[in-house]
Amino acid sequence: MSVFLDKSVIPTDKQLQIVLGNYYNLWVEIKKSIENEHGQIDEEWKHYGAKSGWTLKLLLKKRNLFFFAPYDSYFNISFVFGDRAVAEIENSSLPITLIEEVKNARKYAKAEV
Repeated sequence: MSVFLDKSVIPTDKQLQIVLGNYYNLWVEIKKSIENEHGQIDEEWKHYGAKSGWTLKLLLKKRNLFFFAPYDSYFNISFVFGDRAVAEIENSSLPITLIEEVKNARKYAKAEV
């Protein structure tokens, strides 16, 4: 369960440092690596409900990269891939086990606007 449940309090970097402990530095390195490779990324905290709490959405040029969820002494990164991205992954040189994970992942309905 997320450690940041209070909808009225958006998590800060200082709070992340405390909650993640030694893993905070790993989180910082992941962000730096992405920015070094692809340029400026944007961050957007979202509160998804009383049980899931706050999740940080990372975006590159208004496109979702992934979702970062902080927990007590660790974090989770979740990816959402569209059909085109899945096709690219299937035709890539990534390890077959990773390709199979993506192919067999739960699919979510597209939001219609």
